[in-house]
Amino acid sequence: MVPRHDERGSSTRAGLVLTVALTLDIQELKATFDFLDDWEERYRFIIDLGKEIRPLEDSQKTEANLIRGCQSQVWLTYTQQDEQLVFLLDSDAHIVRGLIAVVLIAINGKTADDIVALDIEGLFAELDLLAHLSLTRGNGLRAMILKIKQVAATLASVS
Repeated sequence: MVPRHDERGSSTRAGLVLTVALTLDIQELKATFDFLDDWEERYRFIIDLGKEIRPLEDSQKTEANLIRGCQSQVWLTYTQQDEQLVFLLDSDAHIVRGLIAVVLIAINGKTADDIVALDIEGLFAELDLLAHLSLTRGNGLRAMILKIKQVAATLASVS
């Protein structure tokens, strides 16, 4: 991580941006959340994470890839490389792109079986994330996780 200066030119703890956001692992994500003093800083961090994820191509933003149940538009695609799943998600909302980044840190590169078994709600509880999202954002996040787990469960049953 490298420091960034805020609009006043001063360096801030919340002004940390990730040079390669998705190389962060879950432990580093938790440590960064613990390091930040309050939820305003954590929201900025989440939004900065979202700026680092690769956007989907317009051709991938189709009705078939749209996740139902999200307040914002969220699209999901994935590839399977050997046994590992690589998900690509995108949204039209900055905070949701950040939440996507948190989810991708937790799931990408895992096998379908690992994703099915993953306690992502436990991670959200450790980060105290759902308590600081609106009800509709929290429901959208759960819809995103449900869709990811459905894809993983389908692929796990095929293997």
